[in-house]
Amino acid sequence: MYNKRPLNPVRSTQLNATIKYGYEEIVSLLNSLSLSNKQTVILDGTHGVNFKPLINEILLHFNQEEITLLSTYDFLKSEEEIREFFDKNITDNRAFGYVTEVEIDTYFEEDARETLQTFLGQQSDTKKMCIVWGPGASYLHSKDIDISLFLDVTRESQEIKHKESLMNFGFQTNIDAVEKFKISYFVEWPILENYRKRNLSQFDYYVDLNDQNEPKLVTITDFLAIIRDISNFPLRVKPFFMPGVWGGQYLKKMADLPNDMTNCAWNFEPIAPENSILVENKGETMEIPFLLVMANANNAILGDRIVGLFGDYFPVRLNFLDTIEGDNLSCQVHPKESFLREAFNEKLEQQESYYIVETKGNPKVYLGFTEDVNIKEFKETVEMSQKTGEAIPFTDYIQEWESKKGNLYHIPSGTVHCAGKNNLVLEISSTTWWFTFKIYDYVRKDLDGKPRPINTDYGFANVDSYKDKPWVENNLLPKPKMINKQGSNEEYDLGKRDDLLFFVNRIHLDTQWIDNTNGEFLLFNLVEGDKVRIISLKDTSVFVDINYGESYILPAVFGAFQLENNGEVPCKLIKAGVSPNWDVKMTDD
Repeated sequence: MYNKRPLNPVRSTQLNATIKYGYEEIVSLLNSLSLSNKQTVILDGTHGVNFKPLINEILLHFNQEEITLLSTYDFLKSEEEIREFFDKNITDNRAFGYVTEVEIDTYFEEDARETLQTFLGQQSDTKKMCIVWGPGASYLHSKDIDISLFLDVTRESQEIKHKESLMNFGFQTNIDAVEKFKISYFVEWPILENYRKRNLSQFDYYVDLNDQNEPKLVTITDFLAIIRDISNFPLRVKPFFMPGVWGGQYLKKMADLPNDMTNCAWNFEPIAPENSILVENKGETMEIPFLLVMANANNAILGDRIVGLFGDYFPVRLNFLDTIEGDNLSCQVHPKESFLREAFNEKLEQQESYYIVETKGNPKVYLGFTEDVNIKEFKETVEMSQKTGEAIPFTDYIQEWESKKGNLYHIPSGTVHCAGKNNLVLEISSTTWWFTFKIYDYVRKDLDGKPRPINTDYGFANVDSYKDKPWVENNLLPKPKMINKQGSNEEYDLGKRDDLLFFVNRIHLDTQWIDNTNGEFLLFNLVEGDKVRIISLKDTSVFVDINYGESYILPAVFGAFQLENNGEVPCKLIKAGVSPNWDVKMTDD
């Protein structure tokens, strides 16, 4: 049975970390402060955290006349000023912006810190406690702090709130959901997530507020120790499901998703910036953004060589695309690295591959151009289709291929492609995922009723016209090659390319398989069969079970391990990681 809420246990018996629950625990911390002198409390946090329940709880337990409450939102620049400053980052493109590199101070009035200090200096002696709350609280007030907490939510929680009424940080209005995500991706997350990463260790406590009715509280010392512990063992992120206009029904059944979910187009597991980790310690759980795990344990997880290439950025993603009983994806292309960096200030090229897990009927994959295609004519035809609203015979231009279960299709940047309906695709790709230039989308509207963003100028500026039917057949449709055998069990190289940073192997598991991380992380997904147990050979009491459709990260430090088929039928697992020959750095020296 597919597990939607996998728990990653703290395994060290030496770690005496404690996760506490409830607002009353935070109030108890404040009660422990001596009010004989003025006390300063910092309640910092991520945008999307609802600070109000905690503030209300504090006001219930303290004399309100003795407390000064200062919200960071009151020191922000106006929305007009913020929009003007970030104009080149937000851009007038509906989907794409330019990743900012500025700091959190940009959101606040130039004299915000001085104004706050002046205000505090004017408070009467009857004020015994000053509480500065909101994102950037420790930036606005960084000295003489008696206790500080960082209140956090995941990107998934933020995006759920975006669908409700949450606007971007510093904004009172957004055009639509696409603009919300665009501003988050290109402005808000680069600033606020980097602020969180750089400053987290300076706080006294971390608070998980993904469930605002039940905050989870842990000291920063214990929080960092928990991250270091879980990063020595197999990790499974909390999967993130999303519907889409072309989404299918297979993942809904596989993962037992709610009936009122129209479809499920994507399942991200893992796509590091988007996912979170559920940690279990002594029967208590908390949810942590996977970005924080990577920021504090990247060497243990990635290994030295990969850290040298990517820093604390997890470079490979696995995600499902479900079009079974759904529809075709858009005809699309991903940009080259030079274009990506110059146009969007994004560092890692979006490279992909499709592994076909399941099919229904007679499905297709569309990859490369037809032979002797006229690219100029194709572009003009697409642009006319956008104006008239009339569909075009796109297979006159884009090559159609039979889709077969177990096939792998390479998709380096510059390759026009899409998955057809009635496929369950496991994407093994570089982690970058937003930079999809839709060239043609069948003149359909998105789930919000608005036309989907089409980027013909960007798209056709990045297509490799030479990637036609003969070229694709010779270069992007690899044949499996057996590279290892242990009894009746076999490992196949499904195909490598010098322009793809990842490798994709497949293990055919009848009984048992011995392997080793060899100092670099590995990813596994069970694409056929029921259940496989991954067992440490250093300590056989350490193991995890991987069910059909699930993915696990084996950290670099995990070392030797055994795969054991615990189901009734033979299994197949996708095994992926960074190609041993990949030497292109994402990090700037």
